Amino acid sequence: MKRLIPLAVICAMMLLWSCSSTRHVPQGQYLLDKVDIDLVMQPGDTTVIQRSELFNYLRQQPNHKVLGFARMQLGIYNMSGYDSTRWYNRWLRRLGEAPVVYNPDQTAASVHQLRQAMLNKGYLGATVGIDSIVDRDKRKVQLRYHVLPGNPHRISSLTYDVSDAAVDSILSSDRNFSALSVGDNLDLSALDAERSRITALLRDRGYYAFSKEYVTFIADTAENSLDVDLTLVVNSPDSSALLPSASSTAATSHGHSTYIINRVIFVTGLPQGANPASGMPAGADTISYKDITVIYGGGDRYINPSVLQEKCFLEPDMPYSSAMVDRTYEALAQLGIIRSINIDFVPVGRIDGNEMLDAYIILGRNKKQGVTAELEGTNSEGDLGFGVGLSYQHRNLAHRSNLLTTKLRINYESLSGNFSDLINDRYTEYAAEASLTFPKFMMPFISRDFKLRSKASTEVALSFNYQERPEYTRVIAGAAWKYRWNSRDNRIRRTWDLIDINYVYLPESTIDFINQIAPDNPLLRYSYEDHFIMRMGYTYHRTNRRIAAAQVGRYRLQPSVYTLRASAEVAGNLLYAISSLSGQKRHDGVYQLFGIQYSQYAKAEIDYSYTRNFTQRQALAFHTGFGIGVPYGNSRVLPFEKRFYAGGANGVRGWGVRTLGPGSFDSRNSVSDFINQCGDIRLDLSLEYRAKLFWVIESALFIDAGNIWTIHNYENQPGGMFKFDKFWKQIALAYGIGIRLDFSYFLLRFDLGVKAYNPADGQERWPLVHPRWKRDTAFHFAVGYPF
Repeated sequence: MKRLIPLAVICAMMLLWSCSSTRHVPQGQYLLDKVDIDLVMQPGDTTVIQRSELFNYLRQQPNHKVLGFARMQLGIYNMSGYDSTRWYNRWLRRLGEAPVVYNPDQTAASVHQLRQAMLNKGYLGATVGIDSIVDRDKRKVQLRYHVLPGNPHRISSLTYDVSDAAVDSILSSDRNFSALSVGDNLDLSALDAERSRITALLRDRGYYAFSKEYVTFIADTAENSLDVDLTLVVNSPDSSALLPSASSTAATSHGHSTYIINRVIFVTGLPQGANPASGMPAGADTISYKDITVIYGGGDRYINPSVLQEKCFLEPDMPYSSAMVDRTYEALAQLGIIRSINIDFVPVGRIDGNEMLDAYIILGRNKKQGVTAELEGTNSEGDLGFGVGLSYQHRNLAHRSNLLTTKLRINYESLSGNFSDLINDRYTEYAAEASLTFPKFMMPFISRDFKLRSKASTEVALSFNYQERPEYTRVIAGAAWKYRWNSRDNRIRRTWDLIDINYVYLPESTIDFINQIAPDNPLLRYSYEDHFIMRMGYTYHRTNRRIAAAQVGRYRLQPSVYTLRASAEVAGNLLYAISSLSGQKRHDGVYQLFGIQYSQYAKAEIDYSYTRNFTQRQALAFHTGFGIGVPYGNSRVLPFEKRFYAGGANGVRGWGVRTLGPGSFDSRNSVSDFINQCGDIRLDLSLEYRAKLFWVIESALFIDAGNIWTIHNYENQPGGMFKFDKFWKQIALAYGIGIRLDFSYFLLRFDLGVKAYNPADGQERWPLVHPRWKRDTAFHFAVGYPF
C-alpha cells in the first residue's frame, strides 16, 4: 500500500491550495463562498417544484467542490502566479477555474430570475428574499435565497375560441391529448407546450402556413381569487391580434387554408446558391419515375430514382404534413451517398380550389469511394514483424446507395530457434473481409408500410482468415446475413442475425499436437479442433438517453438515464433436425457436417444500467447483468468463444480479464489456467460514483461484484458448477478508484481495482482485511465508461 502515499500527498496538497481560495480575488472584493436556496411551500400544495431546479436560475454560483468539500479547480488556478505573461501561469489557469467574485448586480438578477420562474409556474404572489453573510477577514460572502411561492393560481375553467370551423373540428377531436386541464397550475411552460402541440397537429393536417403566433390565451382572474378562467384562442389569419408578419398571404379571411402537394422534385448536383424553383442550369437531365421527378444537375445520375422514391414520404395530391417531411429527412439520411438534404416548399397558387405546394428536395452528394491503409511494425524479443492493412469503401454500389466494404490484412513475424519438429518457422496471417449493406429490408413478404416505418438496413458479410503457426495451420471462415432496424428517435435498436456461420479448420498440425497441449481438457481441445457453428440471434437495445442540448439551461441536464440490452441466440437446431430426419450416422456420439462436429446450444443475456445525474459534474451509475448458455443435443460444452468470463475493465475490476472464477475455482497460473476460467452463467453488479475534477479529468469510486459458473461439473474446473445453496458465497467483491479523460468524442479510462472478497478456494478470502498490493490489485485501461 506504499504506492498510495504519493496519491494521498497530492490530495493533501490540493486541499492546502484550495485553502488560499482568495489569492486572486481583487482587493476590496469578496469570494462567493456558499449559496443556498430555502424553498418554503404552503401546506397542502402538491405541485412538484424541485429545489435543485431553482439553482439553474442563479446568475452566480460558487466554485465547484470535488466530493462536496474540496475546491480542486480553484486550488489549481490559485497555484498560478500574478504574471499572466508566463506560459505556466496561463496553463494553470486554463486547467483550473477562476474565483467567483461576488457581484451584487448578479445577485439582484438572480432574485428577479427566481421570482420569474415562480411566476411561470403559476405562483403569481411569489416573493424572493436574500440574506448575505459577509466575512470581511476571510473576504468571503455566503448567500441564502428565501423563496416563498405562496398559493398558486389554478385553472378553474378552460374554454376554446376558434373562429375557423374546420380547425375547431380537428382540435375538438384531439383534446384528450391536451397539455392543459382544469385544476392545473397556470404554468406558462404548459401553455407554450399546448401552443406547440396545436401547431404540430395542424401542420400535420395540411395547414402549412400555420404557426404558434396564431394561438393565444386570455387569463381572466377575479380580485382576491386564485381561480383562473382560461380561454384558448386560435386567431384567424387576418386577426388584428397578430403582427402583420404573422399573417399568411396564402390564407383567406374565411379561415386557415390547407395545402396540397402538387409535385415532388428531387434535385441533385445543384450549384451552390442556385434556386431550383427559378430554373435549372443548362445540361440538367430530368427523369420522371412513378410520382416523383428527378433532376440531375451536371448530368451525373449517381443515384437511381427508384431509391429516392422508396425513401420519400411526400406524394402528389396528398395534404402537406410536417411529420411526413421529418420522416423523409430521416429516410434519406440513411443513404450513405447523400451528404446533405434540404426540403423547400414553394406555393404555386390555387389549382381546382386548393392551395398547392411544389416540394423541392435538394440533395448534396458524398464521396463515392474511399481507401485507407495501415502499417505497423513489431519486435518480440528480437523477432521482427510487420502488419499491413488496406480498406476500401464504395458508398453507392449499383447507384442504389449500397455500401460495399472490403478489408485485407497481412501479418508476418519471423521466429528464431530450432524448428526441426515443427511445420512452420514463422507467424503468418492473411485476413480478408467483405460486406455489403443495403439501406432497407431485403426480405420478401414484408409490407411496404413496415419498410417505410423502419429505419432498416440489411448486411451480408463474408470473412476468411488463414493462420500459419509453428505447430499448426488454421483456417477460420465466416458468413452472415443480418438485419438492423431502429425507431425514429434511435432510442430502440434491434438486430436480427438471420444466419451467422463460423467454420474452423486445421488442415495441418504437428504430430499429436492437440493431445500434447490438451490431453484431458475439452475446452482447450475445442479451441483447436475443427468445429462448425450455424447460429441465429436477436438483440434488443433500448435507452432514454437524449442528445445533449446545445444551449446552457435547465433542460440541458438529463436527471436519469437508463439503458437496457437483451439478446438471445440458438445454434445447431436446424442442422440437428436435418441430421435426425435423414437418419445420419453419429460419430463418437455426435452428428457431423462435412466430417466436422457442429455446435448446438441456446444462450441469453440481459444488461441494465441506470445513471442518476445529480448535477452537471456529479453522477451515480448502477449496472447489473445476467447471462446463461446451455449446450445440448450435439454439444457437451459451449463453444469457447461463446462462454462467459469474469474480471477485466468491464467486469469485477479487482481481477484481470479472465482471472476470476468459475465459482470457487482456484487459479494459480494465469497462463495455464486461462482456458479454464470461463463459464456458462454470469452475474455482474456494479455501483460507481463519478465526479468531474478539472479540465478533461474525471474521477470515480466504484464497487463491483459478480462471478461466472458452469452448468455441468467439468473435471478440469473444480468448484465451478452453479449450485443454488452455494453461489451467493462465491460472488466476488472489489472496490477501487478511477481517473478518466473526457475528450467529448471519446473517453480514456484508467481504473485501479482492489479485491475485497475472493471466493477462490485456497486463497486469501478477505483481502479487504489483509490487503497485499501485488496480489490484490489490478490496473485497467479502456476506452469509454464500463457501463
